[in-house]
Amino acid sequence: MNLSKLIAQAAGGRVIRTGFIPQDSVSRRELNSPEVKHHISGGFLNAERIVLTLYPEHIPSVSDPVDIWEISGEFPPHLDEVQLKHRLLDLVPEEQLGDIREHHGAYWVAATGKASAVLEGLTSIGGTEITVEKVDLSQHQRPSKTREVVVPSMRVDVVGAKGFGVSRAYFQAGLENKKVRLNGQIAKSSSEIREGDMLAAEGIGKIEFKRIINETRRGNFKVELLIHRE
Repeated sequence: MNLSKLIAQAAGGRVIRTGFIPQDSVSRRELNSPEVKHHISGGFLNAERIVLTLYPEHIPSVSDPVDIWEISGEFPPHLDEVQLKHRLLDLVPEEQLGDIREHHGAYWVAATGKASAVLEGLTSIGGTEITVEKVDLSQHQRPSKTREVVVPSMRVDVVGAKGFGVSRAYFQAGLENKKVRLNGQIAKSSSEIREGDMLAAEGIGKIEFKRIINETRRGNFKVELLIHRE
């Protein structure tokens, strides 16, 4: 994917939308163009596969292209997310199929485009009768919250711990276990976060770094963060 080319097309007045792509294939910093807005959606909070929409600055907003479908039934014991994905790929293109996650014995599937219509119409998979219902994730996720915090540096371990309200040691353990990503890439403690960056911590949520408000007299930074908790 040539992100620079897509950004140029959007800056020229077009709305550009990808299919599902790996979230770590998108440079969040490259998206910070004054001429182009962007919308990233994967259905799930920390989705591994996302749909990127780029659109001109004069357009107020765009619709979310991703739906979540719950597929439930008396599945055989060997069926897991990988097996289900293989079966669904016989029916829909891979670029229209996002993450698949087990949820209380059923499966939640992210889809876009014609794949959503195909999933909605399914009555069986591999000989197993199923029920398909659309999921309203807003009923299952905590609302996002804007926080203003003071941090001594822009290091990922410092901002992450402060933003999520957890101990530095707890967040550091997540970094050491490679459960924290900065703009889709596995983060290190010494990595620095900047305006427009996205910090995702498995099992906790995501932080969008909105802006540096000011620098305090003691050399600390007051920053604005948008917190999405799982």
